[in-house]
Amino acid sequence: MNDYLPKEELEPRDPRKPSPTRIAIWIIVGAIGLYLIGSGVWGIVTGG
Repeated sequence: MNDYLPKEELEPRDPRKPSPTRIAIWIIVGAIGLYLIGSGVWGIVTGG
C-alpha cells in the first residue's frame, strides 16, 4: 500500500530514543561547556 515510503516512516519510532538532531545539539553544547570550564580552570591555574 505505502511501499514508496521509507521504512523509518512506516514503523513507529521509540519515543524514548532521541533524534539525531538532538544528539548533535547536545554534543555541540557539551563541547562549548567543556571549553568554558577548561578555559576557566586554566585561567585559575595560571593566575589570570
